Amino acid sequence: MQKQGLELKQQQKLSPLQIQTIKLIELPIQELEQKIRSELEENPVLDDTPDPNKEDDDEPKDVSIDELKDDDYVPAYKTQVNNWGKDARPEYNTFSVKESFTQSLSDQLGFRNLSERQMQIGKFIIGSLGSDGYLRRDLDSLVDDMAFYANLDVSEQEVEDMLKVIQELDPPGVGARSLPECLLLQLRQKQQTSDVVNAQRIISEQFDEFSNRHFSKVMSRLGLSEEEFKAATKCIVHLNPTPGGQIDDSYNDQAQQIVPDFVLEEHDGELSFVMPRFNIPEIRVSKQYADVLQNAKNSGDKSQKEAASFVRQKLDSAKWFVEALKQRQNTLQKTMQAILDYQHDYFMDGDESNLKPMVLKDIAEKTGFDISTISRVVNSKYIETHFGIFPLKYFFSEGMENKEGEEVSTRELKKALQECVDSEDKRKPLTDEQLVEEMNKRGYKVARRTIAKYRGQLGIPLARWRKEL
Repeated sequence: MQKQGLELKQQQKLSPLQIQTIKLIELPIQELEQKIRSELEENPVLDDTPDPNKEDDDEPKDVSIDELKDDDYVPAYKTQVNNWGKDARPEYNTFSVKESFTQSLSDQLGFRNLSERQMQIGKFIIGSLGSDGYLRRDLDSLVDDMAFYANLDVSEQEVEDMLKVIQELDPPGVGARSLPECLLLQLRQKQQTSDVVNAQRIISEQFDEFSNRHFSKVMSRLGLSEEEFKAATKCIVHLNPTPGGQIDDSYNDQAQQIVPDFVLEEHDGELSFVMPRFNIPEIRVSKQYADVLQNAKNSGDKSQKEAASFVRQKLDSAKWFVEALKQRQNTLQKTMQAILDYQHDYFMDGDESNLKPMVLKDIAEKTGFDISTISRVVNSKYIETHFGIFPLKYFFSEGMENKEGEEVSTRELKKALQECVDSEDKRKPLTDEQLVEEMNKRGYKVARRTIAKYRGQLGIPLARWRKEL
C-alpha cells in the first residue's frame, strides 16, 4: 500500500512591528533621535511632552481604541505585504569593513567639484581598489573594464586624471600603484621640511638600495650626513604601507562624530551602565482626533468614517513605533549587560590583557537573541567608559590558546606583539620568525603567518623598514 504524506514547511514571517524594531535596532543614537523627531512631526498622535495633570478641552487625553472599534475598520497591517524571511537584512549578519572604506572614499569624492562623468570614473576606480588601498590594475585595463561593465567610453588620460584626484583623498597613500608611490603620496601631504624632502629623495631615487638596507650607499649617493639620513628614515618608518588596512580591523571604522549610546558607571566596585540620551515618546490622542473617532462610531456618514480610518491608521503607526522603541531599548540593554558581564574584568580598569575572546555567538547564547540581532546591536553603537569611548565591536575578537592551553583574545596577542616590537633593538629589528620566538617566550603559541597578519593590522612595517642606525 502506497502511503501518502503531507510535508509541512514552516516559514517564519516578520510582522510590521518586528520589521520596525529591526530597523530601529540598527540605528546609532544620533540617527535614532532624528527618526523620532521625524515621526513626531509626521504623526500627530505621537507626543513627547510630559503628560498634563489637568483636564482641558485643548489638552491631549488618552483614548482607548478598543472602545471605538468599528466593524468597517481594517487595520493597516492587514493590508501590507508580509513576506519577509527570518532575517530581513542578511547583509548585517557580519561586520562590513570593505563597504565602509569604499563608502568613505566615495563620500569624499562627492565634496569635489566634479562632473557626473568624472564621478562615474572616480567611483569605478574606487571600486577597483584592493582592501589595502592599492590599485593593482593598469590604466589600460581599467579603460576596457569601464567600457565593458559600466558602458563608459573613456580615455586613459581621463582615468589617470581621476586617479590623481583619488590619491588626494584620505587616508593618505590610497590609490597608489606601488609601495614607493604610496609612501611618496603620504610624504607629499606632509609639511615640506628638510627631513620630509630628504625622505622623498630616498624613496624616489634610492628605494631599492634603501629597502635592501644599503644605507651607506644611499647616504653617499644623495650626499646626506648620518644625522640627516636618520631624520629622513624616521619620517619613512612612520608611514603606512597599507592605507586601506587601517580600517581592516572589525572595530576600527572610518572617522566620524561619536555620541555614546551607553555610559559605564562604577559604584563601590559594582559596574552598571545608563542610556542617558534615550527617551520614548508617549502615545496620546488629542481631543480633536478623539472626537473624530467617537463621531464616526455613532454616524453612518461616509466622510466621517474615512476620517476615522485615517486617525486609526495613524494610531496604529504610533503604537507600532513606540512598541518598537521599547523593544529596541530592551534588546540593547540585555545585549550591553551580557557584554558587561562577559568582559567584567576588562571593564574594571581597561587592561587589554583582561579582554576575553568573545564572538557574536557568545552574546547570542547569553541573551537568547539571534546572532543577526546581536550584530545589529553592536553595529555603530558606542560606550563611554572611564578609560575612553569604544565601539561595541571592539570587545569582540577571536581567541587562541597560550602555552598553558588557556584561551586568550587576539587583542591581547596584538598588545604583546606591539610590546615585542617596541622593546627590540632598532639596529637589529626582529624578523617575523624571531617575533614568533619572542611571543613563545611570553607564553603565546602563534604561527609566522599570524605574526605577519597582526603586524599588518597594527601598521608595523617589516624588520628592514624598522632598522635604524
